[in-house]
Amino acid sequence: MADTTTDTEFESNAEGVAYTSESAGAADGPVSTSVVAPGAATGRRKQAIARVRIVPGSGSWIVNGKPLEEFLPNKLHQQIAKEALAETSLEQSFDVVARVTGGGMTGQAGALRLGVARALNAVDEEVNRPVLKKAGLLTRDARIKERKKAGLKKARKAPQYSKR
Repeated sequence: MADTTTDTEFESNAEGVAYTSESAGAADGPVSTSVVAPGAATGRRKQAIARVRIVPGSGSWIVNGKPLEEFLPNKLHQQIAKEALAETSLEQSFDVVARVTGGGMTGQAGALRLGVARALNAVDEEVNRPVLKKAGLLTRDARIKERKKAGLKKARKAPQYSKR
C-alpha cells in the first residue's frame, strides 16, 4: 500500500504525506518497558499534601489506611488519582500506599496524582519521564486561594453599593 519513491529516505502514506523512514521505524521499533521497583515522593495541590510510596504489586491502593474507593468515593477523583499509572500503563504493576493530609477531595486527588507521577519518575526516569511530562503530570499546580483584602468581604467581593 505504501507508495515509495526512488529515494528510500522518504516514504508517503495513504494520504500522500511524506515522512522520513526514521520516524516510521520509531513506531515499529521495540517498546522499552519500565523498571518495576519501589519508589516514594510527595505531591501537593492547594492545601493538600500526599506522601506516596509505590511498591511492586498487583495494583491495590491504600490511602490513609482505606482502599481508594472508600477514601475517594467520587469516580472522577479516583480517575484523577490513577491518571499517572494509567498514562504509563503500569496500573497492575504497582501497589500505592499514601498518607494524605489537608485540603478537600479535589486537592487530595490532585496531590495523589502528582505524588504518584513523581514516584514513577524516580523509579525509571528514562522510560516514564517523557510520557508523564507530555501528559503534564509532573507540573505542580501552583494556584492557591487569594488572600482577603481590607474593606472587602472576600478576596474580591465588595459590599453592596448603596446610592442613598
